[in-house]
Amino acid sequence: MRDHARELGADIWLHARDLATGRSVGVGESTPVVTASVLKVPVALELARQSVAGEVDLTERITVPPGGVPSPYGLSVQRDDTVISYRDLAHLMIVISDNVATDLVIGRVGKDRVAALLAELGLTATAVPQDCAEILASLEEDLGIDYRDDERELAGVPLERLQALRALVPERTCRTTPEEITRLLAGIWRDEAAPPEACALVRGWMGDQIWPHRLTSGFPGDDIVISGKTGTLPLVRNEVGVVEYADGGRYAVGVFTRAGDPAPNAPHLDALIGWAAANAVAQLRDERP
Repeated sequence: MRDHARELGADIWLHARDLATGRSVGVGESTPVVTASVLKVPVALELARQSVAGEVDLTERITVPPGGVPSPYGLSVQRDDTVISYRDLAHLMIVISDNVATDLVIGRVGKDRVAALLAELGLTATAVPQDCAEILASLEEDLGIDYRDDERELAGVPLERLQALRALVPERTCRTTPEEITRLLAGIWRDEAAPPEACALVRGWMGDQIWPHRLTSGFPGDDIVISGKTGTLPLVRNEVGVVEYADGGRYAVGVFTRAGDPAPNAPHLDALIGWAAANAVAQLRDERP
């Protein structure tokens, strides 16, 4: 996997876990990696947990004005006020990775509560110290530009400046390891990370994710169900999720990549994630990929 990734101009870190047996395979699975928007999985779990505990009413509606946290789509590009519930904010946060929705959810549940959840679950290498606005602000400060979360705006930035961004240094931003993220997913799918009702909410949101170009690309066919969450930053393409087969097999997978080329349109690197995940799951199933 490492060799193939390097042929494509990227580094890769991966972990895959059989949810029934605990058997696993990995590539640099204990290495700290930048989550990018994968941070939204523990945030969603904490929101779901607080809703089940009666601390948050998911039907509560708030008014979101136009603008807000930069994003190429979603609430930030709306031209009028939007009245929306926390349930639908969570859905947007996971399904299309909406940055505005994410920061509203983080503001409601609290970063301290997300940290407490991760500590309770024993995920000591996973942290969400920043929201989306703070991550994007660090990019603007490091590059001295007005960045709207669109990698095309970085076309003229030298590679060495991108590589030095604080947002790409795990110790200075939201982070995890491939092994810890599959442990978190396993807990959600086995109703161990929170009350069953809370875990079911997160599974439902992740099951509605719309992006077909990363994990899903490695598992063609209508008999395999993919629930996932992408993460993207300059040079970074990630996806984590659970792959469920018709025979009952369930596999948590986390794939994290970092490119050596800043080109924003890199379908070969998106496909690398699906290819690597498919190979890892095939090993767990004792099949040829």
